[in-house]
Amino acid sequence: AKTILAINHQRPPLGDVRVRRAIAMAIDRKAVIQASADGYGVPIGSFVTPDAPGYVDCTAINAYDPAAAKALLAQAKATGLSLSLKLPPVPYARQGGELIAAQLAAVGITARIEQIEWAQWLSSVYGSKAYDLTVIAHVEPYDFGNFARADYYWGYRSPAFNALYERMQGSADPAERARLFGQAQRQVAEDAVAAFLYQPQWITVARAGLKGLWSRTPLFANDLSALSWA
Repeated sequence: AKTILAINHQRPPLGDVRVRRAIAMAIDRKAVIQASADGYGVPIGSFVTPDAPGYVDCTAINAYDPAAAKALLAQAKATGLSLSLKLPPVPYARQGGELIAAQLAAVGITARIEQIEWAQWLSSVYGSKAYDLTVIAHVEPYDFGNFARADYYWGYRSPAFNALYERMQGSADPAERARLFGQAQRQVAEDAVAAFLYQPQWITVARAGLKGLWSRTPLFANDLSALSWA
């Protein structure tokens, strides 16, 4: 899962990369992990988790820096910004969203929290794109290609990224694909498509002797057919 603060690029001034970078720099990922996941999480700087093949560590890009965030907002003439922050009904979003709003306030951004149900999130955020910011965990594996979809709910439109992604998809050379995938991860981070927060760590409790439990979970499920007793 990739937990992010999604940003609607089609809502002014969020189409300005300086504003999106300021939002990302205003957020202390480790503090958000503590608030929303009881400390069980790994910071991420792009839309790929550390266990994924081809992962590149992008956490230094747009790292927590409130002073730099304020400077970017001033450059973009976006001081005193007021944005909606729509939170779905899950603890990580509600608890983490409260802290994110406070961190944004510290750099001069007012985040107006709206607590909504899943049906509202699907219709107004994912469907109608009637939002500025939202906290959500993407649990689908291998969904990096969503950045090449102009109609996707965050509204990211980059011909440069699309060309890079097409080259990556069209390459039959594993080493070249890995190199291009690394470039794509860095571009998504540098464009601050979202404020990338953390990969949650799921806690499993099981009786000693149970075999077959995943130590890495590729799907948001448990494969009971693989379990057996010693």
